[in-house]
Amino acid sequence: MRNHSVVSEFILLGLSADPQIQVLLFVLFFVIYILTLMGNLMLLLVIRVDFQLHIPMYFFLGQLSFLDLCHSSVTVPKLLENLLSEKKTVSVECCMAQVFFVFATGGTESCLLAVMAYDRYVAITSPLLYGRVMSRQLCMGLVGGSWGLAFLDALINILVALNLDFCEAQNIHHFSCELPSLYPLSCSDVSASFTALLCSSLLHFFGNFFLIFFSYVHILITILSISSTKGRNKDFSTCSSHLTAVVFFYSSGLLRYLMPNSGSIQELIFSLQYSVVTPMLNPLIYSLKNKEVKAAVRRMLRRCV
Repeated sequence: MRNHSVVSEFILLGLSADPQIQVLLFVLFFVIYILTLMGNLMLLLVIRVDFQLHIPMYFFLGQLSFLDLCHSSVTVPKLLENLLSEKKTVSVECCMAQVFFVFATGGTESCLLAVMAYDRYVAITSPLLYGRVMSRQLCMGLVGGSWGLAFLDALINILVALNLDFCEAQNIHHFSCELPSLYPLSCSDVSASFTALLCSSLLHFFGNFFLIFFSYVHILITILSISSTKGRNKDFSTCSSHLTAVVFFYSSGLLRYLMPNSGSIQELIFSLQYSVVTPMLNPLIYSLKNKEVKAAVRRMLRRCV
């Protein structure tokens, strides 16, 4: 950090100042975090041990589960700590580190959801070529590219944000450090950082959203051309889990980063949805709505018994 930044730590005001409500929130989010860990680790284990799931679709799903573990672990432990602590402070350096990893893991998930949409596009529109097109090398490259692009995007934003000066204001009206929440606290010009954030959000998130939209337009056209009702229902079912995950992620993440920062309850709800709730829901979405995953879980449980 630059030497003339007077403020050395921030105060995370969190979700409530009432001690009794804080205890209830701690129990709630602790349970959510445990379910997130158990659900995603279980999904990773099932995909790992069941050879019938060793196909590109479930390789990407395993990556999504790992990402959800990372994304949730960036924010929830600090949230739980602050709910039980009287001193709800975080150093400027740790705050910037959290900003970086929230941005990096969220950006990677955005890219991965686009990759998963492309995987469904190839599987449904070109089923005979699916195995050849979605080779192991391509799958590894798509996942590596998703991580690399997102971390580069996060690095650019955090390097610009490191030039911000924080002189007096310390209170962050949020439960975690996110870049939009830091702008009101800065006593220097935030236009460069805001422009970088806006451009990266538009290019990164909307670019991925366009790829998802483009893929599903072609998927829909292909499905509607199928004469068999059974065939149409089968193809729809393979996409429903992914579409649900896309809706949960984009309906909250994009709105949080594009809406004006005001410390409102809507901002907190959007942030909770994509950083706390969605990582818990994704394993349930993919296990409850996917027959192959449910069958693999049953096979694993029978072997254990």
